[in-house]
Amino acid sequence: MSKSVRCGTVTIGGGVPISVQSMTNVNSHDREALIRQIRQLEDAGCDIVRVAVPDMEAAEVLKQVKSQVNIPVVADIHFDYRLAIAAIEAGADKIRINPGNIGSRDRVKAVVDAAKERDIPIRIGVNSGSLEQDIREKYGGVTAEGLAESALRNVRLIENMGYDHLVVSLKSSDVGMNYRAHKIAAEKTDHPIHIGVTEAGTVKRGKVKSAVGIGALLLEGIGDTMRVSLTADPVEEVLYAREILEAVGIRKPKFDLISCPTCGRTKIDLQKLTEEVERRISAVRVKPGLKIAVMGCAVNGPGEARDADFGVACGSGKGVIFAGGKIIKTAPEDEIVDELIKLVEKK
Repeated sequence: MSKSVRCGTVTIGGGVPISVQSMTNVNSHDREALIRQIRQLEDAGCDIVRVAVPDMEAAEVLKQVKSQVNIPVVADIHFDYRLAIAAIEAGADKIRINPGNIGSRDRVKAVVDAAKERDIPIRIGVNSGSLEQDIREKYGGVTAEGLAESALRNVRLIENMGYDHLVVSLKSSDVGMNYRAHKIAAEKTDHPIHIGVTEAGTVKRGKVKSAVGIGALLLEGIGDTMRVSLTADPVEEVLYAREILEAVGIRKPKFDLISCPTCGRTKIDLQKLTEEVERRISAVRVKPGLKIAVMGCAVNGPGEARDADFGVACGSGKGVIFAGGKIIKTAPEDEIVDELIKLVEKK
């Protein structure tokens, strides 16, 4: 079992449930856009959010954002150690750095001392695109062994500065290399590990690579916190991360959606309707274990789905909305999803 660290209100490692992370993709200078997106991520089930801090203006905005959101915020820092210190002073709950691009040992130590003073963890992040030159030369290029060595070297660097509130991250866009690097590192450190497949790609391709890469690690018992990296709305990252955790049996499903397979009695586009219900419910907070039924006709309506919390039995251009097996109202086809969501949000 790994050590544990605290990132704001969230514990990482130590056997607690794996936390889901994402990263904002709006302008880091736009306070309102950041607050809005972080709240959307929280509603989708994000546990920890990371924000890029490219300059001092962004560090000042981070300070303002922190007071307006509930989930822990991680400051993502590259190159300038002063930005890391400014982000810590702004209230970041964790910082993400690659010691190799921060600069001299003294600069890294200045960041470590600031984190130690505030008692916040440091995520040591290395990836295949920023592997140190001497390690690339040693292994003849970017390899799993090199990634693991880089991460562990940086861990020792900060440990030798008297600080061990660390989270280790080593990522590659090559799924096989990513898997092997994590296997090597996990055998040699007891610090919490942040897992993911970096630069996984579009929603279509990225989901497949993430499912294989992250799922394999989770089934090996590797990983204390995770991010699915997609070229998409970050809410998609959170929703899919939760699906992966559910698929490997680590988290219980947020909700249960049942729907009939359709037949000749179906008078509406039930597939489209069901997918829209699934998408909309995934993006709101619901009571764990909520059951929603989407049925194509009266045959598979309130009777067969009477144990569902909410549901709809569809007819020609309309649907009968029911709760707990009892009919509540009839809604036009284009209002069915909105009516179901209203009921879910009141639950």
